[in-house]
Amino acid sequence: MDISIVISIYNEAESLGELAGRIHEELSPTGMSFEMIMVDDGSTDSSWETICSLKHTYSNLQGIRFRRNYGKSAALFCGFEAATGDVVVTMDADLQDDPAEIAPLVRMVRQEGYDLVSGWKKKRYDNAITKNIPSKIYNWAARRVTGLKLHDMNCGLKAYRREVVKDIEVYGEMHRFIPYLAANAGYDRIGEKEVRHHARKYGSSKFGMERFMNGFLDLMTIWFLQKFGRKPMHLFGVVGTLMFVAGTICAVWLIVEKLIRQSHGLAFRQVADQPLFYVAIVCLLIGVMLFLTGFIAELISRNSAGRNTYNIRERI
Repeated sequence: MDISIVISIYNEAESLGELAGRIHEELSPTGMSFEMIMVDDGSTDSSWETICSLKHTYSNLQGIRFRRNYGKSAALFCGFEAATGDVVVTMDADLQDDPAEIAPLVRMVRQEGYDLVSGWKKKRYDNAITKNIPSKIYNWAARRVTGLKLHDMNCGLKAYRREVVKDIEVYGEMHRFIPYLAANAGYDRIGEKEVRHHARKYGSSKFGMERFMNGFLDLMTIWFLQKFGRKPMHLFGVVGTLMFVAGTICAVWLIVEKLIRQSHGLAFRQVADQPLFYVAIVCLLIGVMLFLTGFIAELISRNSAGRNTYNIRERI
């Protein structure tokens, strides 16, 4: 199999027939063999029924249906597991990604030696206030944190060498950072191609403004994992040590000062009567708690199992 096209679907019944037809129209003349893997992420409309009916028309269609909505990351990860093509392409089901871009992306992977090629929707047909501007800010921050010079980290249209998708684990909401996950796994031949973007033809976007807040929180997670993912004690241990040492110095200072003043017959205050004493106690407690947090994080990181959890309801 030359190409596997993984499509995450959530309530996109209206667009699926046109999408499948467009993909066949664009790829059939190329002579490359391809399969479409449609993952129904717990849709509540007739998306699954549409996929089943399309199976009668397109024999190279594979459908996977989740029992409930697990999120795009789980859908992509499941699709990656099912993919058999030498090149794996991901795209959205809303027809905003152009199927005509698939072949050029695949050529960049096969002929130019890229491990991953990410689309760049330079000209977008989305709402500027709710999507375009926040997306620019988000992508700027993502470039700073990950070090990858991609203009559109979260573009759904991407092409991968098969080894890449088999070696990475997309979990939580980390589908936004697949290029970083690939680079972190050693696949550093990452390219970018400007792709056409279309206005939404059917329905409405399933993502609101909250996705940008979630995106920035995930970005902080990426930063933490990049720096301390395999050594959390190096963060919690250092901060905990500094807090503990600061608390100890404050407590010792108060005690020594009291003893010196008392031995010279000078007026002195009880240690427990001074505000600095309680600051020292808080620092000591926080230091111990951070140490314990570091130890627990080390145990979890060394004994963690697979993070993806989903239940498949049907396959066709």
